Amino acid sequence: MFATFAAGGNVLIQGASRGIGREFVRQCLAESRVGQVVATCRSPANATELAALAATAAGRLTVLPLDVTNEASIAAAAAATARTLPRLHVVVNCTGILHEAAYDMQPEKRLADVRPESLALAFAVNAIGPLLVARHFEPLLAHADRAVFASLSARVGSIEDNRLGGWYAYRASKAAQNMYTRTLAIEWARSRRNVICVALHPGTTDTDLSRPFQGNVPEGKLFGVERAVSQLLEVIDRMQPADTGQFFAWDGERIPW
Repeated sequence: MFATFAAGGNVLIQGASRGIGREFVRQCLAESRVGQVVATCRSPANATELAALAATAAGRLTVLPLDVTNEASIAAAAAATARTLPRLHVVVNCTGILHEAAYDMQPEKRLADVRPESLALAFAVNAIGPLLVARHFEPLLAHADRAVFASLSARVGSIEDNRLGGWYAYRASKAAQNMYTRTLAIEWARSRRNVICVALHPGTTDTDLSRPFQGNVPEGKLFGVERAVSQLLEVIDRMQPADTGQFFAWDGERIPW
């Protein structure tokens, strides 16, 4: 992994307190070619497992507060990162929301289940947040080295692939995230030619997000977080400039928009 990146490259993992995000942090720290790792989450004080990783990272891990629904928080995290790091080489947006008991939010099975509050929250977390991360961290990608900006999407966000319906908030917010990613890639192809900007589908992964819905997952298609992240890092490592603006699955397959 990271064979195609300059030794000492720096990584930002946004949404790193649990699940896929935390595993990204762990595997990046285990990679000798990675320099500094910045991990962000809403409440670092409660992210005890990130603190444990930091304690053994020999100064290579910085944990910062960042709430993707609060632009001031994103700007503050970007400013704090810029004070210590001259550049970033990999940025991965991992935060996502499908259900949330605190907001009485569940995936909709039918039109009657749609709630404006759930739609707004899904768009804020899944679509708008990653775009604002791009906006505020863009200066750290303004360098000549190869870089990847990746946002974790989901196959259910593919309009062409939608054959089951339902899940209005999650599907639509991920589709919006995909459009933001595509649009950003077009802009950066003109102004940040070193940056490969992509959407990634990790597959169904054994996390809190998918746990209530794992009963219908075919055998062999539910990934542990270690495998899911390892696969995604391999995809990131293989990315070429021609891949910018595309949507890829965990195995490198291109997913239709």
